[in-house]
Amino acid sequence: MNDAAEVFQPLQADDPPVVAGYRLAARIGAGGMGRVYLSHTQGGRPVAIKVVRPELADDPAFRRRFGREIKAAQRVRGAYTAELIDADADGVPPWLATLYVPGPSLTEAVARRGPLPVPAVLWLVAGIAEALQAIHGARIVHRDLKPSNVLLAADGPRVIDFGISLTSSATSAYTATGSAAGTPQFMAPEQASAGEVTAATDVFALGQTAAFAALGEPLYGDGPSVGVLYRIVHSEPDLSLLPAQLRPLFAKCLAADPAERATLAEIVEWCRQRLGRDTDPGTGLAVWRDVMGPEVRVPAPVPHPTPVHTLPVPSAYPLPSHPLSSQSPSFQSMPPQSLFAPPQATTRPTGPDERRSRRRRNALITGIVTGSALLVMGLTWAVMDATDLLRNGDTSSKSGSEATGRSPGSTSGGADSAAGDASGTDENSAAGDGSGRSGDAPNPSSKSSSDASTPPRPIAYPQEWFDEKNSVSLKEPVDRKDRKGDLRFVCGEENCSLESDKSLITLLYSKPGATLDSCRSVLKGADSHDLPLAAVAAGSEICVKNPSGDIALLVVQVKSTALPQGGFSFLTADMTVWRAGRNAS
Repeated sequence: MNDAAEVFQPLQADDPPVVAGYRLAARIGAGGMGRVYLSHTQGGRPVAIKVVRPELADDPAFRRRFGREIKAAQRVRGAYTAELIDADADGVPPWLATLYVPGPSLTEAVARRGPLPVPAVLWLVAGIAEALQAIHGARIVHRDLKPSNVLLAADGPRVIDFGISLTSSATSAYTATGSAAGTPQFMAPEQASAGEVTAATDVFALGQTAAFAALGEPLYGDGPSVGVLYRIVHSEPDLSLLPAQLRPLFAKCLAADPAERATLAEIVEWCRQRLGRDTDPGTGLAVWRDVMGPEVRVPAPVPHPTPVHTLPVPSAYPLPSHPLSSQSPSFQSMPPQSLFAPPQATTRPTGPDERRSRRRRNALITGIVTGSALLVMGLTWAVMDATDLLRNGDTSSKSGSEATGRSPGSTSGGADSAAGDASGTDENSAAGDGSGRSGDAPNPSSKSSSDASTPPRPIAYPQEWFDEKNSVSLKEPVDRKDRKGDLRFVCGEENCSLESDKSLITLLYSKPGATLDSCRSVLKGADSHDLPLAAVAAGSEICVKNPSGDIALLVVQVKSTALPQGGFSFLTADMTVWRAGRNAS
């Protein structure tokens, strides 16, 4: 993960250039279910496209399971999950798209820098636990939580492949009592023995994943799957290898009996208490920067191929016949392409006289073609101009008399008429509607009606910062050092939210790429002035409308709310504002 070459590989000959309209920019990797590629939405947001292996795609039972799990995963919207934004279980091949997380997996981070420090492990556990709360809230059990399924973003971990990895038989481990899906080193005892899988199963995997982060290796060791599974089912984990301050947490997560394991809420609270007491504000971000390593630049979207258009000559104006076209045998015998390129000779001219003759012939052909093209263009424009004159002749003569309200032969009017003509405010023009007709009723609001029909101009405010000391206004100045703006970031003991005294706030649940129209539509039924941030993640889109009619779209970039009382909570978002009145500032 030190540079883009390690993360993004160029597409190979057997990689598709496009999947369901998503143009692929690079290959990210491959797994048991298929290959993963980098692509972008139409708005330019990076996404990860996972394409299912052909042998799995040909299995009808797989497609049915895949379709059910896609529908379930679409309900998950957690701060520490990579949101599923698009998928097709019936595609050829089946595929799914999640928001791309710009950061290494936990496996890669540990391989690069070794075991994580205790504060980073606490941050990791709190974030994964919150992700599992969102997943379990959608009635999904992950079943394959492991270091490679945890990505480290700038604002904390992201859990991926929830509810999807179950379908891949490539990661299944088989035991004497039956079969179980998962990765052996990170299974729970009941999963390893093909027993009942519940939310507590993911808690055990959370403990193993965190132990890997703290130790740099699996807690139950490596080796053949049968030996690893036997140790998980029949032996207690050796917690003496772990840092002393983390042992109580791991003991609660790794209890053999699922009923004795800690709940996710207890895990989050335990981590918050330790971080709040032992870590100064701001240290968490430094810990993550060290763990993530240098930032990797994401490749740009692949441009769509630009079609080449030619301007056809209107059929109403046919090409004139050039005199040479019927008199010159060489024109009749030449193929069409030879009009635009030197004719191909079967033998190369050998003497200077022959070469000069050939150059003169080519120049003559080029001159004839150029002259013909210019003649056609001139005739076309002449006919079009004549047609316009004939069509508009009556209108021009009529407007010449009606624009001033006098007949062509009138000589009256005096000073008042002259003044009216000069200013454009004579009686008839004032009463007119701008179409050249007289006698219409006055329409003083015609200008404002025209302005109202023009969409307001979007104004971009990138990387707006929200914390508990500032606020953001939809009017200028947008950044406020006080709490009097339209939007305030507020954190309580359990969670954080965006609040406003008067503005309406709502979260969009549609596909990425919100517009002014989509915000207007969703805000019609909105009645809330606060938005809890539990379901908000990087890439989430929030619409806001204040009483003056101004509308704003916030696209969340970073959200840090795992520790509301620890001094680490903030939100950053790219904001676009459409102000009521197109020219408002």
